[in-house]
Amino acid sequence: MNKYLTDKLIAEFLGTGCLVLVGCGAAAIGGYGAAFPLGIVPVAMAFGLTVMAMIYAIGPISGCHINPAVTVGLMAAGRLAPGQAVPYIVAQLLGGIAGAILLWLILSGKIVDYDLARGGLGQNGFGRSFLGGYGVLTAFMVEIIATFIFVFVILRVTGERGAGPLAGLVVGLTLVVLHFPFVMVTGLSVNPARSLGPAVVVRGAALGQVWLFIVAPIVGAVLAGIADRRTEAAYAARRPAPAPGPAE
Repeated sequence: MNKYLTDKLIAEFLGTGCLVLVGCGAAAIGGYGAAFPLGIVPVAMAFGLTVMAMIYAIGPISGCHINPAVTVGLMAAGRLAPGQAVPYIVAQLLGGIAGAILLWLILSGKIVDYDLARGGLGQNGFGRSFLGGYGVLTAFMVEIIATFIFVFVILRVTGERGAGPLAGLVVGLTLVVLHFPFVMVTGLSVNPARSLGPAVVVRGAALGQVWLFIVAPIVGAVLAGIADRRTEAAYAARRPAPAPGPAE
């Protein structure tokens, strides 16, 4: 593995770990998760602003995917080769687990006993006892829709007609906004690494349900990649034909 790729993978590992630590930490350490729905705003800001910060911090190194769904979306859009996508995804998943372990170590240092099973790590879920009490089909649909919106925005603002230096702000705020309608359904994942990390540490129901937060975001990301290709084709079709050159 060459140093250039190694630097990218380290950046993805660190960026994903920071996202899980700060975002899930807002719910688990900050206690805002227990205050839902009023706690939605600080948790949404923690996730969205961390993504924004990482885009500017590691974006020049790796592109700052920090999310397997984003990597899959870029691959579906034809912007990333599968050979590069696989190590990115592995680094992201490992980073998510590392971030969750670090979060657990911090929480386990409480003087008052901390019950991991009861307090959790801000993990995603669904069902009668989780947040709004939504069923599996609704949870699956919401994760597909939310991931589609999130990844499609990323693809458009980072493309040829993108937002340039403002892309990080747009992406971060999009993730913030998506929390408002959807967090009570699943806790809002849109990121398999964000879900897998806490689930591996908490285990139990979180680990049993994590399949949904892997499959649904990948489906949404693939659809976003296809939509991005169609949008690019529509733009290309509307371009005026080049003016003819001078006659020879």
